[in-house]
Amino acid sequence: MVNKNTDYNNAVNERVEAFSDLRPLSTRLVNALNTTNASDEKVEDAKGFNRKIQGKRASKIETPVDPNQPAPKTISSSQQSYDQLIQHFEGMISVLASEPSYTPNETELQVATLQTKLQALKDSNAEVSKAYAEVSNSRLERNKILYSVDNGLVDTAGEVKQYVKSVYGASSPEFGQIKGIKFKTVKA
Repeated sequence: MVNKNTDYNNAVNERVEAFSDLRPLSTRLVNALNTTNASDEKVEDAKGFNRKIQGKRASKIETPVDPNQPAPKTISSSQQSYDQLIQHFEGMISVLASEPSYTPNETELQVATLQTKLQALKDSNAEVSKAYAEVSNSRLERNKILYSVDNGLVDTAGEVKQYVKSVYGASSPEFGQIKGIKFKTVKA
């Protein structure tokens, strides 16, 4: 169980590292596209994906002029889950790949490198999902061992305490050694 939890934590840390430069890279890509012969619409498409990667709204939320008026209710538009960031980055790459004049000299901005990074992001995200499933299954197994009715460790410990109490008596030093040990069942 501990090893599986460590594997999960390591996978999460590796995913954080893999995604750490996505936001600045996305901004660089929009700036690089802006220097090409790309149409304004294509640049706007790239900026839209960049906004989503950055976690910003397309337009500001209007605040009422009258301070006595309540603020309008809004719905979050963040779209910042790892799955969504991957999707937005994939959209950005698609826009860049569709522009024939997008041929940067910098290796880290080239479409082939971006596709490799995209695959690395997908792989790291999948590793976290796999590690989470494994640690979750380990926890379920542990809970079966500890809490299953009639043969779980918690029930068995309770029965042992009862047995010691019956053999030696409630005021015996033998029972006194174990009566304070608490065993609790968890609620499902």
